[in-house]
Amino acid sequence: MSSTSPAAAARTRTRIQTAALAVGAVFVLVGILGFIPGITSDYDTMAFAGHHSEARLLGIFQVSILHNIVHLLFGLAAFALAKTVSGARMYLIAGGAIYLVLFLYGLVVGDDSSANFVPVNTADDWLHLVLGLGMIGLGLALSPKSVRR
Repeated sequence: MSSTSPAAAARTRTRIQTAALAVGAVFVLVGILGFIPGITSDYDTMAFAGHHSEARLLGIFQVSILHNIVHLLFGLAAFALAKTVSGARMYLIAGGAIYLVLFLYGLVVGDDSSANFVPVNTADDWLHLVLGLGMIGLGLALSPKSVRR
């Protein structure tokens, strides 16, 4: 068992670890908010998965139970991986790459397609692009020089 206090751990945390934790915290928050009626409009239409879910986080982003669970798990992954510099870097860069793939997926799959199982809409697509680029940018910009090649 480690005798390191939370305050001491925070002092030894690198910028990339802090960034990964912050990104993860936002994903956990978004996952929770997706389950709160009022913050999520048309909550009563939320489906487990698929494009038929008309629930919208903040009235904008189409969500489903699966979508919210994925946000929660993606955020929790940051908490696990940000314990090390290499884990935090991997979370930000690989996670950013996943979001860029989701952006492309959203462009290729129509909003009403049965392949749109997550579901995603146009607002989600553009958010995925920004998240992907932002996460990769953070992962590269905050990587210690000794890790960069």
